Amino acid sequence: MVRIKITVVKKMRTEDIFGENVPRISEEASCCERFEEGDTFISEDVNRGMPEGWPCPWAYNDIYRGLVVLQYGGDFRSVGIKEKGLVYLACTDGLRPVIFKLERVEE
Repeated sequence: MVRIKITVVKKMRTEDIFGENVPRISEEASCCERFEEGDTFISEDVNRGMPEGWPCPWAYNDIYRGLVVLQYGGDFRSVGIKEKGLVYLACTDGLRPVIFKLERVEE
């Protein structure tokens, strides 16, 4: 069985992206509140939906293609990843994205 380990590597603040030209947003929107750096999740089978405890359907949708590629044996070495079964992807929240590390775990 192939499983995919998903790790939250980095949460970016709006200020990290825009510097001093921050768009007008509410103060509480500065950083994603659904994930914490270091959170880990295991995708048992992408055909069964989100891993247990996954807090954001939008972020899952953003990384779904990467999960499928890894689950079915594909790799991302053509985009500069040297290690098999590994990719870094981000959610598409343009104000406060989260970076995820996806690793294939074969048993």
